[in-house]
Amino acid sequence: MPSGNKTKLSFATRSVHAGYDSADNQGSLNPPIYMTSTYTFDNVAQGAGRFSGDEPGHFYSRISNPTQEVLETRLANLEEGEAALATASGMGAISATLWTLVGPGDQVLVDKTLYGCTFSFMEHGLKKFGVDICYADFTDHADVKAKLSDKTKVVYFETPVNPNMRVIDIAAISALAKGHNTDIKVMVDNTYCTPALQRPLTLGADLVVHSATKYLGGHGDLIAGAVVGDAETIQQIRLFGLKDMTGAVISPMTVFLILRGIKTLQLRMERHCQNAQAIAEMLEAHPGVDQVFFPGLKNDPYHEIACKQMDDFGGMIALELKGGYEAGVRMLNKLKLAKLAVSLGDAETLIQHPASMTHSVYTLEERAKHGITEGLVRISAGLEAEVDIIADLEQALAE
Repeated sequence: MPSGNKTKLSFATRSVHAGYDSADNQGSLNPPIYMTSTYTFDNVAQGAGRFSGDEPGHFYSRISNPTQEVLETRLANLEEGEAALATASGMGAISATLWTLVGPGDQVLVDKTLYGCTFSFMEHGLKKFGVDICYADFTDHADVKAKLSDKTKVVYFETPVNPNMRVIDIAAISALAKGHNTDIKVMVDNTYCTPALQRPLTLGADLVVHSATKYLGGHGDLIAGAVVGDAETIQQIRLFGLKDMTGAVISPMTVFLILRGIKTLQLRMERHCQNAQAIAEMLEAHPGVDQVFFPGLKNDPYHEIACKQMDDFGGMIALELKGGYEAGVRMLNKLKLAKLAVSLGDAETLIQHPASMTHSVYTLEERAKHGITEGLVRISAGLEAEVDIIADLEQALAE
């Protein structure tokens, strides 16, 4: 399966070129879209060789596809991993990976705050099959150390955390896990940053997952996911978690759209970050705003660790208004330019209320326990001119 060879080329250049050689495809500037479900063999021996993995090539598109191979090679290269697997959704990547790595009696140690569907899969899904889901505050290293056990197989977290923007020290958590047991897999959701801003594998993590629906695709027109890590583990996920357990197979057309999106990833992330910084600074100074959660603000409690492990501060912001939930509803209903919608990382500025939308699978009590307040508002800064986004937010915040 494809591997990501590290090169001395810059990130932006690798985003355009890694994993593809037009000379191998009749000079086609873009990778061909292979719309095929299966592949033919010259003889029985060749077919047997491909099925066993002894011979390179593809045999069925639930397992691999030539267009998909380009994307996987490029993602592995950008994340500085050995191999990658593209899937039909971010949840497909997460579930295929965890079904592969854990079984009854194993423990998954997770941060106390997770994206709603990730939380639901673990709390309401894996637990039904005898997997112990243990929560810790990953910004409290003593809490993490105390909860690591002989049964811990996976340590899982997001950073920055969706939706409250806590930033977790990847190197420190990885060192704690490996210090306890070198066989523990450290798994990081890098959706908020993408490899343009943060590369967890270089900081000690074993696996990185993405909702490619977000910044990697970048245009709000696809659903996809990916996992990146060492070649052996990725192959196990491909042949068990994907092939047998989830069937979360990505479409070649979706792959093509992600490859197109990744070509402009660094440029887009620069604009997302620039806009988010300006929005956060405006909100911080606004009299109607109680608190802004954004690691690019110097007084943010996670600013220092963000400076250490991120190349920039990202395009995501969270805030609490002084009027609480009711004030948040009024603001959301008055917006004209920003779109009230779930998801993030699109060209459009998106805004939403996590408690009633992306994190509604938590009960009221679970949200309180896991650090998701009822009045929290989440903003995904888009690519519009910052002056226009800020003007829209200001008019929405006006009494």
